[in-house]
Amino acid sequence: MNLRMLRTFVEVVRQGGFSQAAPVVCLTQSTVSKAVKTLEDDLGLPLLNRLGQGIELTTAGEILYRRALVLLAEQSDLLAELEALRGLKQGRLRIGLPPVGSGALFAALFATFRQRYPELDVELVEQGGQRLAESLAAGEVDLAAILMPVPEEFDYQEVRSEPLMVVLPARHPLAGRQRLDIRTLATEPFILFEAGFALNVKILAACALAGVVPRVVARSAQIDFIADLVEAGLGLAFLPRVVARQHLRQGLVMVPLDAPNTEWRLALAWRRNAHLSPAALAWLDLAKERFASS
Repeated sequence: MNLRMLRTFVEVVRQGGFSQAAPVVCLTQSTVSKAVKTLEDDLGLPLLNRLGQGIELTTAGEILYRRALVLLAEQSDLLAELEALRGLKQGRLRIGLPPVGSGALFAALFATFRQRYPELDVELVEQGGQRLAESLAAGEVDLAAILMPVPEEFDYQEVRSEPLMVVLPARHPLAGRQRLDIRTLATEPFILFEAGFALNVKILAACALAGVVPRVVARSAQIDFIADLVEAGLGLAFLPRVVARQHLRQGLVMVPLDAPNTEWRLALAWRRNAHLSPAALAWLDLAKERFASS
């Protein structure tokens, strides 16, 4: 048993299968299957039940998965402490960002960071908010930009707060409104992000609070494609103002959403009590400097 095998096993569980995990860990499907089989042979216990195209954790598998997350996080802390000895002359920063809003908020920050610390390697991981929280907990990234409220297991530094906007065609009957509430939108088709995006949780929670069952007609991870679908008249979408402005075009309008607890509040989070590397601390300082007036 080694940490590489454990990371492979963790990814198989997260992705729901061997073929799904293979590209994530940069291995072939057969190598992934062999790694899990080796773990089972070493432990003398089955870890997974194979169910057609899916998997299910056995009791032993549940224990190993829980413990593996701790071991992988400890490995991350160890590497961070060793990097601290090298200061900002060498080292690596692994940062997780969501697809929604990253370009608008962090592209310039990356450029500034590179100018100040040219010797540091920056590894960017782009995932939905729920998946980012899992990667952060497992020590796969040093910092992650996730929506507030931040889980209790993390410390955080707030980055930006933006109102949520309804994006709709300019020809839509509701396009001239000053604000739109969920009940007014109850009969409209919704275009949401794919599963795993934390923004969906906010929208669906607002619907539940208003007693509205949304009619979801499409899901996508691509903001430009969502804007295309809205422009084509398929439905309405919801985006933070900073993102909506960036993707607004002729034929689309945005109207503020009037619903409680739908502010898009983004924070940079890290594992509580984790040892942050000099690179991670430098990124947090730069973010605080950049977003202090936001």
